[in-house]
Amino acid sequence: MHLHKEVDEQLLRETIQKFIGKIKQLPPVKSAVKRQWREREIYELEILEFKGQDVLFRIKCQAGTYIRKICSDLGQALKVGAHMAELRRTQAGPFTEADHLVTLNDLRDACHFYKEENNPKFLLYCIQPIETALRHISQCWIFDTTIKSVTHGRDVAIPGISKLENFRKGETVAVMTLKEELVAIGEALLSAVEINTKEKGLAIKVKKVFVEAIGAEK
Repeated sequence: MHLHKEVDEQLLRETIQKFIGKIKQLPPVKSAVKRQWREREIYELEILEFKGQDVLFRIKCQAGTYIRKICSDLGQALKVGAHMAELRRTQAGPFTEADHLVTLNDLRDACHFYKEENNPKFLLYCIQPIETALRHISQCWIFDTTIKSVTHGRDVAIPGISKLENFRKGETVAVMTLKEELVAIGEALLSAVEINTKEKGLAIKVKKVFVEAIGAEK
């Protein structure tokens, strides 16, 4: 963030603290969403370096937060004006810079190689499995004999569960095979504790199935 005038560092740090938590934000004039006030949450906001009129800070926030608007609003709060000079995204959901990343050029070349040579080797290197995106979601594993009924739209019943992580009623749960493959996403109808103490009943209401239906179900 570049401040339009110099400010006292202590004042800057005190002002930034006021932006942590739930805030009201009006998207910039040039934005991809309808311009209306909306609530967003700032989980962390930390100054890493402050030199002259330039401020390097790290922010952890709810999806859909406009960082350039944060800079502008901070400038207004400080009564000096400010704008975003540079933005670097270090994490999005469960993905961080430490994960396996490729450039758009890498992906384009991999697609070309797949289409021209019919070789998926490089494409499979670029595209991560969907299970990677669900590391932050609680999981339960079902028996192989349960997979067929789930692929035909049935909810997950307690007897069909092999093992599960700890989750609460109402949470989103990833339904996995014992080979760690995603079958479906659903909503927990019971907590993990309740599931472990019951012998029958529905445990997870299936919302979306990610594999093709297996066989014909009578």
